[in-house]
Amino acid sequence: MARKAKTEGADSAENAGRLKQIALTYKMTRRSDSKIGLIVAGVGIATFGVLLGIGFVIGHPVYLGILGFVLAILAMAIVFGRRAERAAFGQMEGQPGAAAAVLDRIGRGWTTTPAVAMNRSQDVVHRSVGKAGIVLVAEGNPNRVKGLLASEKKKMARIVVDVPVHDIIVGDGEGQVPLKKVRTKMLKLPRVLTGQQVTTTNDRLRAMGDLMSNMPLPKGPMPKGMRMPRGGKMR
Repeated sequence: MARKAKTEGADSAENAGRLKQIALTYKMTRRSDSKIGLIVAGVGIATFGVLLGIGFVIGHPVYLGILGFVLAILAMAIVFGRRAERAAFGQMEGQPGAAAAVLDRIGRGWTTTPAVAMNRSQDVVHRSVGKAGIVLVAEGNPNRVKGLLASEKKKMARIVVDVPVHDIIVGDGEGQVPLKKVRTKMLKLPRVLTGQQVTTTNDRLRAMGDLMSNMPLPKGPMPKGMRMPRGGKMR
């Protein structure tokens, strides 16, 4: 009985956390998409209305009404998710470290190390490793980041000669990839490595070290916005 009560309590806490997250996401999205509530509600009502109408026509309003309700919830969730993602990208675009935030959300199978290279102008290169190989994602001035990318590619060629290296420059210019399309671009890359090869590549790169792991630890509190790289240590 006590175990059952404990499980129910955990489920209630988890559901409350999800609802809170949805509410926070809605508030964030509404800042840049003031019509989000009307659009999502409209999609739900339209979906339910169409299915219910079909139900009356064919003589099964109850069955089609239930189906319409389920599909309406699904449609609302899809539309809300897409518009929330679009709003998030819009708010991140142009902000330092925006590409790293996108890479962190790319999904399972990818390991991202932010800021493996940076210059005095704060142009930066992030590195992600997955079954498509190594992807270097640069954000900043297109002309300056090309030098950073070239330098990182030389490092990769010395350490992981058998792994393909791709590069992406974030931006809206020719030959660049908009921030909101970085994830899609990476997921479309051909998968050429096995899981074991990905693990081996990550181990080699960690042994090499990167910009963040070689930076001296600043005195006092860590600067706002600085993040520890995955698998790395500040020293």
